[in-house]
Amino acid sequence: MARDASASENKQLAITDREALEFHQQGRPGKLEIVPTKPMATQRDLSLAYSPGVAVPVRAIAEDPSRAFDYTSRGNLVAVISNGTAILGLGNLGALASKPVMEGKAVLFKRFADVDSIDLEVSTEDVDEFVNCVRYLGPSFGGINLEDIKAPDCFVIESRLRELLDIPVFHDDQHGTAIISTAGLINAFHLTGRDLKTAKIVCNGAGAAGIACIELIKALGVPHQNVTLCDTKGVVYKGRTEGMNQWKSAHAIETDARTLADAMVGADVVLGLSAKGAFSADMIASMAKNPIIFAMANPDPEITPEEAAAIRDDAIVATGRSDYPNQVNNVLGFPYIFRGALDVRATTINEAMKIAAAEAIAALAREDVPDDVIAAYRGQRPRFGPNYIIPVPFDPRLISVVPVAVATAAMETGVARRPIIDLKAYAAQLSARRDPVAGSLQRIFSKVREAPKRVVFAEGEEEAVIRAAASFVSQELGTAVLVGREETVKATATAAGIEFRPGMEISNARLSNRNRDYAETLYAKLQRQGYLLRDCQRLVNNDRNFFAALMVARGDADAMVTGATRNYATALDTVRKVIDAKPGHTLIGVSMVLTRGRTVFVADTAVHDTPTPEELADIAEEAAHLARRLGHEPRVALLANGSFGQPPSDSAVRVQEAVALLGRRRVDFEVDGEMAADVALNAELLAAYPFTRLSGPANVLVMPSADAASIATRMLRELGGSTVLGPLLVGLDKSVQLVSLGAKDRDLTNMAAVAAYNVT
Repeated sequence: MARDASASENKQLAITDREALEFHQQGRPGKLEIVPTKPMATQRDLSLAYSPGVAVPVRAIAEDPSRAFDYTSRGNLVAVISNGTAILGLGNLGALASKPVMEGKAVLFKRFADVDSIDLEVSTEDVDEFVNCVRYLGPSFGGINLEDIKAPDCFVIESRLRELLDIPVFHDDQHGTAIISTAGLINAFHLTGRDLKTAKIVCNGAGAAGIACIELIKALGVPHQNVTLCDTKGVVYKGRTEGMNQWKSAHAIETDARTLADAMVGADVVLGLSAKGAFSADMIASMAKNPIIFAMANPDPEITPEEAAAIRDDAIVATGRSDYPNQVNNVLGFPYIFRGALDVRATTINEAMKIAAAEAIAALAREDVPDDVIAAYRGQRPRFGPNYIIPVPFDPRLISVVPVAVATAAMETGVARRPIIDLKAYAAQLSARRDPVAGSLQRIFSKVREAPKRVVFAEGEEEAVIRAAASFVSQELGTAVLVGREETVKATATAAGIEFRPGMEISNARLSNRNRDYAETLYAKLQRQGYLLRDCQRLVNNDRNFFAALMVARGDADAMVTGATRNYATALDTVRKVIDAKPGHTLIGVSMVLTRGRTVFVADTAVHDTPTPEELADIAEEAAHLARRLGHEPRVALLANGSFGQPPSDSAVRVQEAVALLGRRRVDFEVDGEMAADVALNAELLAAYPFTRLSGPANVLVMPSADAASIATRMLRELGGSTVLGPLLVGLDKSVQLVSLGAKDRDLTNMAAVAAYNVT
């Protein structure tokens, strides 16, 4: 059966028993801890968090139970519950032994969908006792994820709890596998031209996952008679009595087939949720043309892809293993399904929501794959086809696609208690849960969509740049102009499987009717710097950064993004030969650091090596202006290696003069210095200096040198725990943004949006 964690993955990665034990034991034992979401630093904090302040929400919830979602963690809390009667592929090892798996499940909820989760191990195999235990815990949670409970007990437990509780109850061993395999089937049918109404399907395995799989594909539209269920006794047919129960009986059909081999003759699809080696060569050979084989037994599938390929070179094969293409992995489903259900406060997870999830996952596999996925797919970019019918678990788009589909289905079927009105805004909020940059850029993207811009992508023949341009257009941010040779750009796009969509244009510098005008414009700027007209003509013809910058300078485009193929300094030097600083402004680079719920702007990280006091003052003003443009009220700290005279240094003197100069300019933002970085960022340390002009920790840091700024931001990026965006170019007369050498498509798209927004 397909799982989000499996023994096969341990085998593939050569994990030893000792390594696994050390991993779970090191530091704090286990994989979870509880962290408060409110400050607990003062007596007042404690009074608000507990007595007497806590009495207020208590009374509010007593009056209106729905307020528990507003005043407690219930709305984002899922319980992962098991009795350990069917742990992974290990069998019935008891409730306590299941705890590492349940903790792992809770970690996956948090990692992939920002759902808080706690594991509960219930030490009973009695169905009534288990149900009564869980039902009385229901008010604590927004949802219940049942896990590793043997069949048929799991059917009874889930059914009864769904009747007793008004929150989603979901047995992932059943429905998770069903949803992901159904997503794969949708795409396999798409590739082979099959029709759900006529396909012949065999399912080998009549446990929790097998029953759930055939129930979901029938709900999707596959006729009852077209699905043959098999177990260890053979075909489940009408009239059979041996080894039957009510769940198998519901799927019995009229058929003369009595064995798995009989059932597979002429079958279009076989689903394996049984055991290693269950599918023989003769069985696979007897299937219809272009057979679809989902061999999902773990740790070893019913037949391996290599074995299937040796028998049928026209087969599409999926397994539950991470070392083969098309992994049926439950982590593609359950975190995002609960995310959507929780966000609309659904009372249940119904068939429509499961189908919506399956269809959303399937649709995502048919889209162009971003750079983020490559590392998770062995360094290769997957493309929709027989070896890529299911997205990979680390695809960052899952969180903005699947919960939206689930939430929409919940609203349409009447099980949502808090409908979401703006689904586009909801999708953006979901992206921000996994990607801090997406959250910070949400305002920028929204503003650009209101007034889409024409943005030039200078390095238009590069695959990552073409991919970014396609994303820019698909997100309705404006028109993307790719600078390059049309035949090369189109060939690169075709080879990479990138759809060249309306809104994407190509501009060839040599063939442009603006070529001569651009050369003359450049000559007018550079003629007193030793450049002849023919030199400028050559630069326009051969250097795409010059051509792109001139497009912006002459008003043929609104903004420009470049830097993926050249180092930052070289690209910046080219741009500055074409575009001047905005009158009254100073050109600087500002990096946005996103960490632990805070946004801090660091300047100057790109332009000034060792700024003078006047330049430091200018940098402070430009950085404060940027912070305001992005929705933050600036509190500016000019940094040195000490605070307010101790220890003395050359940089401290320059900063002191800059602060005095800002005071004379009567700037309209809080600013102080010189101060050490920890003092500037820490409220308690800052309190030791009651004379400071800052009302709280700084959110704009002006560095004493470009070296200090660059070192600090690069360290933060590499050490983890922080996301660094930029440096953003601020102060140019026209909007240009540079990315780092080798930037990925998402970085290019983000910076193109920033350029379209024009942060200056």
